[in-house]
Amino acid sequence: MPRCLTPQEARSFYDWFGAKLDTQAFYEDPGLDDLIAHAHFDQVHSLFEFGCGTGRFAARLLSEHLPDDCRYVGIDVSPTMVRLTTERLEPWAQRASARLTDGSTDLREPAGGVDCFVVVYVLDLLNPDDIRRVLASAHWMLAPAGRLCVMSLTFGQRGVARLVSSLWMALFSCCPRLVGGCRPLRLRDWVTPDRWRIDHHRVVTAFGISSEVIVASKA
Repeated sequence: MPRCLTPQEARSFYDWFGAKLDTQAFYEDPGLDDLIAHAHFDQVHSLFEFGCGTGRFAARLLSEHLPDDCRYVGIDVSPTMVRLTTERLEPWAQRASARLTDGSTDLREPAGGVDCFVVVYVLDLLNPDDIRRVLASAHWMLAPAGRLCVMSLTFGQRGVARLVSSLWMALFSCCPRLVGGCRPLRLRDWVTPDRWRIDHHRVVTAFGISSEVIVASKA
């Protein structure tokens, strides 16, 4: 597989890209809508997000879907993204926070401490070992009845979507920075039955870009 961006390279890119990340809403929101429809966020009282980006999704959850007592923690490798998230979550500052990380995917968080672990459009940035470590950390951090909510770019199944994902992969192979370090994944291959029971799985395609959505519980 072509080389993924290092944490330092990802930090540099997303510090530069900044708030422009929100322009990707045109293809991200249909997948996020599907995730929200199946994740039972109204039952979540503690949520951890790996890769909070600009805080756009966190603000949507806090304003429309999470209970009033839900505590939110987001982490990101980019100081710019942490700043944008902190500013965006100011209305919920008493129970929502974002913090900077060094890019480690082996998270040293309390076992069983959260109801929901969210990672959207981040696993498709990571190398295989880091994907495994993030999902292992999620399993460690989730309470027994907790939910894993993951979404990433994936391969289009037919027509224009298949062509778009092929072109995307070609750009990634040529120069990962051209596509922000992201590439299509077969996410289902990573959410393995030895650790997870999949409660919802769907591929959502918008404007020719396909996203894979999974909601899973600890097996």
